[in-house]
Amino acid sequence: MTLFVFLTIMSLIMNGQTVIFNFNSPSTSGEWTTINDVVMGGVSKSKFEIKSDSTATFSGNVLPDNNGGFASVRASLENEFKDYKEVVIRVKGDGNIYNLRFRTSNNFDGYSYQAKFKTEPGEWKEYTVPFSEFKPTFRGNTLSNKPKLESKNIKQIGILIADKQFGNFELTLDWIHFN
Repeated sequence: MTLFVFLTIMSLIMNGQTVIFNFNSPSTSGEWTTINDVVMGGVSKSKFEIKSDSTATFSGNVLPDNNGGFASVRASLENEFKDYKEVVIRVKGDGNIYNLRFRTSNNFDGYSYQAKFKTEPGEWKEYTVPFSEFKPTFRGNTLSNKPKLESKNIKQIGILIADKQFGNFELTLDWIHFN
């Protein structure tokens, strides 16, 4: 099943929400791609797995070796979204701080919009982040000359762990939707 077909099926609008991912189909796991600090010489490792309980797990080990220090996962979104005001994500964390990221282009590299959320170890939590709180960044630097993030322009979604949070990590995702 292609991501476009999956998103078309999942984009059922109920109560003003559009489900982006709910991880109830193993075929969606191939649509998420890990991108770690190995692209710049680091040695961090991560993986993204769809589980039998309809959740997904982003896990791995962030290492400082060779000036590394990040792990990420991302997926392309081929749907056109109306003017939503916020994203809601339900996750079970490990106590680390993660960056939820959106890109407005399909390019591999370039700036993204990000907002951070701090997880509670072993607890399911919902994080609601208005799109107005996402800041344009490029390689850790905030950019001031970019437009505000609008849901109708989103092309990619991602999650990143960085900021010298070295060691093993595990983030379990239940669903992601726009309001």
